[in-house]
Amino acid sequence: MANHILEMRGITKTFPGVKALQDVTLEVTRGTCHAICGENGAGKSTLMKVLSGVYPAGSYDGDIVLENEVVKFSSIRDSEKSGVVIIHQELALSPFLSIAENIFLGNEISKGGFIDWNATNVEAAKLLARVGLSDNPATKIADIGVGKQQLVEIAKALSKEVKLLILDEPTAALNDEDSAHLLDLIKHLKGQGITSIIISHKLNEIKAIADAVTIIRDGKTIETLDLERDSISEERIIKGMVGRDLQSRYPDRTPDIGEEILRIEDWTVHHPQEHSRVIVDHANLNVRAARSSASPASWARAAPSSR
Repeated sequence: MANHILEMRGITKTFPGVKALQDVTLEVTRGTCHAICGENGAGKSTLMKVLSGVYPAGSYDGDIVLENEVVKFSSIRDSEKSGVVIIHQELALSPFLSIAENIFLGNEISKGGFIDWNATNVEAAKLLARVGLSDNPATKIADIGVGKQQLVEIAKALSKEVKLLILDEPTAALNDEDSAHLLDLIKHLKGQGITSIIISHKLNEIKAIADAVTIIRDGKTIETLDLERDSISEERIIKGMVGRDLQSRYPDRTPDIGEEILRIEDWTVHHPQEHSRVIVDHANLNVRAARSSASPASWARAAPSSR
């Protein structure tokens, strides 16, 4: 019998006029990386919001069994007490607080009724080291890139003694280098016994780190593939996601490029409160009729930069 850390049985979630999830089943083995795939709107994020208490017990039908016990989470804080931590695609960090403040926000280390800043920074440094960061814990979140911000979120999860880590599209905003580092970290955490659930559209990443893949389509579980016994190919995953074989993933198209209708050159935008910080750095953009294009090298990174 598999050693399941999580079982979700018959999960059904309905919004006004829409059945977002219908009798969904998910089983996750302890100490593995379990991927969830599906098209946009398939119900992946909704399922994880049910699991993490964003949608509280009573707002859905079905059972969640965590470590062989039925749980009914009333909030995110409730699920975190049981070791279930979700990191959303839109990171929940406060940009003008320090790394250490963000890690322990809501769970401050105190002494005599006051925050113990020395202990906070010491413990934050230990957690940062676990995710491969050597940054000063006093550094503001706004002063580090989005790749490091993602790692701070994981350090924050570690501070809560996470057992089951949920990552929703964790590499969507990352470059190749940051993505590779994050995937290596997920593997490292697996070696420490931490189970992870990852939602991703990047099938090459799923093949690289997932032990199992559950495919969801139109709010229903289609199948779960196990790396040890099944062939997890991109073609099989895509067929499960869309419900048919694709003859061509990239159909031929004849571009229809019209005349230029807008041009922006050397566009720089400063932060409204901190004028020394640049949030758009010498960007160039040209838009032609029927399409838009931009030189990737001309854009500032997604995270605000500073000069």
